[in-house]
Amino acid sequence: MSSIEYIRIFADADGCSHCRKESIELKSIHYAPPAASLNTTALTKADSSVFLELPAAWHGDWHPTPVRQWLILMSGCCEFEVGDGERFICKAGDVVLLDDTTGRGHKTWVLGEESVLISAIHFS
Repeated sequence: MSSIEYIRIFADADGCSHCRKESIELKSIHYAPPAASLNTTALTKADSSVFLELPAAWHGDWHPTPVRQWLILMSGCCEFEVGDGERFICKAGDVVLLDDTTGRGHKTWVLGEESVLISAIHFS
């Protein structure tokens, strides 16, 4: 069975943010009959979506995410830092679940000369 790996940023009870690798399992279903079955996750309701551009040299100081959201990087490269000091780099094709709606949040900055294009999917 296939899965999609992602990084989840979340806040603990004290408001300190952390990150960890997680995955979502894909199961074969008849998603678009009569086309052949394909692998999907379970359906999840989304509230809204937006495309974001983080320009080269952009830096977002400590901030919690304004809403729970999936970030799907479409181009560029950026680095995140969470409250416990851990850092990780994301590039085009990576998926991040921002779930740190409370506490100090995280920092983000663009690496390199290319803008980071992101598809953000908001959900409750």
